[in-house]
Amino acid sequence: MKKKILAVLAVMVSFVLTAHLTFAQQHQEAEIRNLENKERVAVLNSDSAALYNKLWSADMVIHAPANRVGTVEGTKMLLRTGKLNYLSFERAIEKVTFNDNLAIVMGEEKIRPQGQQDNAGKLVTRRFTNVWKYENNSWGIIARQATIIRVE
Repeated sequence: MKKKILAVLAVMVSFVLTAHLTFAQQHQEAEIRNLENKERVAVLNSDSAALYNKLWSADMVIHAPANRVGTVEGTKMLLRTGKLNYLSFERAIEKVTFNDNLAIVMGEEKIRPQGQQDNAGKLVTRRFTNVWKYENNSWGIIARQATIIRVE
């Protein structure tokens, strides 16, 4: 009888722990999805304060769609000079994965560049990966990769 009670208790504890971990991960995923949207809107609106101070890590590295590896400083320069300028920017997140203090986000983006951008006026579809790191009580993007898959 004692073994049955212990087995039932073990199953109940396991269930409670699993439910707690699932809830915690769902909360983290919702937070990352919200931050992804804030980053998308900040890029669309050229909101450098939000990008530099809240969303992008100072150590961020970027593999840009132009097939170049860059830094956050180079991306800041593009933003300041109007070479990172979109008429529209949509992002469809397909997967969010957590590994310790990292969140990896993958999906598809559709942008419509304007001004001095390559492909200005066209609809550009690309695959992306953003890597977020939780540090000092906040999330920041530490790495980004985007690849153009279609220009219309």
